Formats: sequence, C-alpha cells, structure tokens
Amino acid sequence: MSINLSALKQYQSVDLKASVATASPHKLILMLFNGALEALAKARGAIERNDIEGRTKQLNKSTDIVMGLRDMLDHEKGGEVAANLDALYDYIVRTMLQANRENSAEKVQEVMDLLLTVKQGWEEMPDEHKQ
Repeated sequence: MSINLSALKQYQSVDLKASVATASPHKLILMLFNGALEALAKARGAIERNDIEGRTKQLNKSTDIVMGLRDMLDHEKGGEVAANLDALYDYIVRTMLQANRENSAEKVQEVMDLLLTVKQGWEEMPDEHKQ
C-alpha cells in the first residue's frame, strides 16, 4: 500500500490550521515552543549527518519562532518577567546563529535545554494566568 505524501502533508496542514484556530493563547505559545524544539531536534540531526542545508533550514525556522515569541512579549503587563524572557530569547537567537556558523550540536542542545525549561514553566503556570 502506497501513501500519497502530498495528501498526507495537506491533511497535516489542515489539522494544524484547525488546531491553531481553536487554541487558547496559552496553547498557541505551547505550540510555538513545540515547533521550535522540533526544528532544533531536526537541526541537531542534520548536524550529525553533516547536512548543511537541513541544518540551516531548521535553525532558521527555530530562530523565526523564537523571534515570534520575543515579539509577543507584553512588557507593560509582564514587567521583569518579560524583560528577562526578552534577554533570554535574545541569547537563544545569538546562540542559534553561532550553532549554525560553527556547525555545533552542543550549541543546539544548549538552546533546546533553555527552551525546555521555559516551556516547562509555561506548562506549570496556574490556570488563572493562562487566559
């Protein structure tokens, strides 16, 4: 039995669009974290395979996502937390650029660890703050 990859990709795209359309803002942020982490895992794999094009594509994707997270910070309401996240996201982006230049799986892993920590904090946020 042959799987039509084009049809599968279309289905996944529709499924993602439906998930985004119905997700709460809190859930959307989690989806962005997951997307960045998935791209970073693929970048690390590309580095291990010496796939320069794949590494660059995935690191660019994860950089775009982190920049999006950074742009969504509300510095008025977020105060010190938003300022700290802004600095962290800046560091993460600079480290991803360095990982791409140096072909460094270690730098990619460092960024993944940082994002996992932030994601975990986001997941553990009390329900009253998720709105």
